[in-house]
Amino acid sequence: MASATKGVMVRDAVTGDAPWPGEWAEAHVGPVLDVVIPVYSEQATLEACVRRLHAHLAHTFPYPFRITVADNASTDGTLAVACRLADEMPQVDVVHLTLKGRGRALKQAWLASDAAVLAYMDVDLSTDLDALWPLVAPLMSGHSDVSIGTRLDRASRVVRGPRREFISRAYNLILRGALGARFTDAQCGFKAIRADVARALLPMVEDGAWFFDTELLVLAERCRLRIHEVPVDWYDDPDSRVDVAATARDDLTGVWRVRRALARGRLPVDDVARRMGRLPPESGVGAQVLTFAAVGIVCAVLQLALFAVLRGRVDSAQVANVAALVLATVANTWANRRYTFGIRGPGGTVRQQTQGLGIVAVTWAFTAASLWSLGALAPEAGTVLQTAVVGLATAAATAAKFVVMRRWVFAGARG
Repeated sequence: MASATKGVMVRDAVTGDAPWPGEWAEAHVGPVLDVVIPVYSEQATLEACVRRLHAHLAHTFPYPFRITVADNASTDGTLAVACRLADEMPQVDVVHLTLKGRGRALKQAWLASDAAVLAYMDVDLSTDLDALWPLVAPLMSGHSDVSIGTRLDRASRVVRGPRREFISRAYNLILRGALGARFTDAQCGFKAIRADVARALLPMVEDGAWFFDTELLVLAERCRLRIHEVPVDWYDDPDSRVDVAATARDDLTGVWRVRRALARGRLPVDDVARRMGRLPPESGVGAQVLTFAAVGIVCAVLQLALFAVLRGRVDSAQVANVAALVLATVANTWANRRYTFGIRGPGGTVRQQTQGLGIVAVTWAFTAASLWSLGALAPEAGTVLQTAVVGLATAAATAAKFVVMRRWVFAGARG
């Protein structure tokens, strides 16, 4: 949906009806870079921001560019200022949304753009603009899929209060622990993404506010995309109107939501990785059998060692057998998950470990029956003979265990 106003194209991005452009090539029509500035009631600061950014791009960026002001439901004269600037400068465009939310504004503006590389920065320009070219260059070259500025790199020069510094570092530690994130700065308002990557990821992003950045980056990592980090010079805006407490609460809620969705397999990250060409070729059954056998040998040795140690400390051989079997099974499921079936990340770990422990019943039936038989035939059998019998029974259960893991526990997984 589009309408012309004083020579500027103002797109109502609420509907998201704009067609998605093809991948960037030599014959790409439209700007190479589209820098989106999401704003809400920024009448006083918007003009200085746009003029400074426009001058910087005009002097340093050698390709066609666009600056898109994404006005999300401003209640002051922000939209009028944006339209006036767009009338004056052909490279400035305006997107107007009727609903608030930085994430919502970015998502709709990016989906409506015809540029090859999409970026955004905060209206206060806290990040030094000299980092813009290093931010987008890896995307243009094809080296990376997403690019982010980081304030937590040793090479970064950051001026901000200790409270915000602590909150930022604590939040990133939470992301590492809860979601296995490897990027260092989720909330720096200075990011870029290739258009084809945005097209694949944005339909999965649910948050329309401040957690948008984190959700996008976590999904990018789970889709095995490459995230490039750029150290930045950053100066805290003393007039920032962000409600830190409310934002922190919403972020933690978002972390829980994304973690639960990943654990339950609700997000098609493997499908996206496959479409983007980020999954290695599937290993055949033969390769999985060899890896499974190697894992099984190591875990069998571990189980036997645990049984021998525990048997010397407890009176019952059955108790020692069950304890050794449970511990070895946990290690076996983890190793097969990672090495035999090539699964990374915490998603589905609890379910798969539970299913792996369920297989203990089958293996235990083999080993328990062998011990009972040995006890009936040779009541005075020592630890060495008992250990050997347990080893033979475990080997007999291995073939059945592989079939169960391949067809049930890790069904559909790629090696």
